[in-house]
Amino acid sequence: MLPAKRHRILQGPRGRRLCLELALQVDSEIRYAAFRLAQELEGGRGVSRVLLNAAPASDTEPRPPAPSVESFAERLKFTDFSNLDDNLMQAALERSVDSAKYWQPPDGEDVLAGLPVVAEALSPVAEQFMAARHMQWCWQPRQIEQWAIDWRLADDPAPLPKNPGKTLAEWARKERAEEVAAARERPSDPTANVSGTWWSIPHGLIQTVGQLPAGLSLVEDSLGWEHATTIPVRGSGKVLEINTAGDWVELCRKFPLEVTASRRHDWFHTTGRHGRWVIPDWEKATGEWDAMHLTVMGYLNAAGRPLQVDPETATVIAGWDPDSTIWLTDVAREWIGPRQQWQRDSNRDEWIRAQ
Repeated sequence: MLPAKRHRILQGPRGRRLCLELALQVDSEIRYAAFRLAQELEGGRGVSRVLLNAAPASDTEPRPPAPSVESFAERLKFTDFSNLDDNLMQAALERSVDSAKYWQPPDGEDVLAGLPVVAEALSPVAEQFMAARHMQWCWQPRQIEQWAIDWRLADDPAPLPKNPGKTLAEWARKERAEEVAAARERPSDPTANVSGTWWSIPHGLIQTVGQLPAGLSLVEDSLGWEHATTIPVRGSGKVLEINTAGDWVELCRKFPLEVTASRRHDWFHTTGRHGRWVIPDWEKATGEWDAMHLTVMGYLNAAGRPLQVDPETATVIAGWDPDSTIWLTDVAREWIGPRQQWQRDSNRDEWIRAQ
């Protein structure tokens, strides 16, 4: 079982980034080598996060020669990762999620982790992550206890979204209208400097997480919130578990929605693929499913990479946070129990429950 799961994690860019982030915490030489290689692979497009944490303290210090990818992979192979603790693993998972960007090319660290020789060398890290007792929730299906997150202060309460059928109908109408307009108005050249909608999921529905405070930090494209109100939620009905890329692909085959023109440019930049794109038609999926849950394993395996639906068509999971459930029908309710107030401690970069 372990080798199969390890392979699944290392198939996905977010899984590989998680493993690389863990490796960076173990060995300062690995961290600096990754900084140099990420710089080169990114081609000067931006400032690497690794650069900020690994660069020499002074410009007068001599810089070692840039390592080769092969020597970097060799050092990974001969590094002891047996002492990775739960806090490091949670922090690495958070950084992998936070660094996901689907409207631009992958950053240097993602490119580095995606090189076959490096991905193979990260196998021991993946094994350690999956063997960690504290991280076993990453492989679990949706838990009964769920929490919706309102990124506002407690004195500004808001009810949970209602009428999901209306929300999904409006979402589907807007998606189709945008696709028609994009086909008419946007260039067909995928390299053109054009951006638009890049996410794969509908907004405005009840969306919940199963772990606190972890779910407060596992957010793609976060806006840097400092306060959050978490709302206890219970739901029933039929839930589709997205555990692998195949689960998402099968959903897209059964309920395809064409998004080629509206996603062409952003998804070309992030995946390098040029061709036809689809996402699930979430409105039509309500005939079969009440909710969909993206497990952490499903996220690490599948998010952010082109997934082949048929010979001409692919899809991408983008903008869906790991271990979150999207409720498609009117089966989720605020549950008995108090709402919780949370605040980010900027000194320790963690969420603390308010007393």
